[in-house]
Amino acid sequence: RCDGHGVPELLEAILQLFPLDTYQKPVYIMAKTPGDTVETPIWDEYARIIKPHTDEEIEQIERFAFYDRAKDAYAIIATSEMALYANIILKKGVVTE
Repeated sequence: RCDGHGVPELLEAILQLFPLDTYQKPVYIMAKTPGDTVETPIWDEYARIIKPHTDEEIEQIERFAFYDRAKDAYAIIATSEMALYANIILKKGVVTE
């Protein structure tokens, strides 16, 4: 649990020590439900934070596919993030240093 923290600050901290996968898509976000017109400015923030760590684009996946992928996650971090559609999955790569 990381109560009191938002995803962007944790993402910046995690990526300092957590290499992203270089062989498959390393970052997934939950796609908006069709017809949902909510704005998702947090996605731009994620892209800015992730850009120095991978050349891969962030992959959007359908809500239930996201839930299925999350079931197999090694760890899940609960935050106090208030942004809508702020869920994110990181796929770890190999530590080389």
